[in-house]
Amino acid sequence: MLTSTVCAAVSAAGLGIAALTAYRKRFLAATRIAAFSLIPVGLVMTGVIDWLTGIVFKPTVWVGFGVLALSAVLFVIGRAVERHRGIGGRKERKAAPESRSTAVAPAASAPSLGAGRTGAEVAAPPKAQGRSGAPKDDFSDIEAILKKHGI
Repeated sequence: MLTSTVCAAVSAAGLGIAALTAYRKRFLAATRIAAFSLIPVGLVMTGVIDWLTGIVFKPTVWVGFGVLALSAVLFVIGRAVERHRGIGGRKERKAAPESRSTAVAPAASAPSLGAGRTGAEVAAPPKAQGRSGAPKDDFSDIEAILKKHGI
């Protein structure tokens, strides 16, 4: 009963402000103010306000919110620990033994697809090196992209 009275007073005040705004020839602003001021009366008429006040003043509802918050915190902690340990989801755990056998070195630019180099290929030094020790065709892929785009 008290909530409906307060909401009616708030709506009446809002409509009064909307009337003053319309008197000043600011009709668009007056329309927005009137729309906002009718919301409390609409909420009272639909029963939403009574429902909200019933929720706010029940201790079991607050305990329920606490349980939901605890559940969310535990979920976040579990995910954080899972990421910290490097354990992914179920799919990553099942695929982990397979992916370990085909691992790529951290400094590799692309995964190796073949059986690997032979001993002679590993022992041979790189053929084309400039003054800095880097291969000459260092920027060949960038040059190819620029040529492709006509630059």
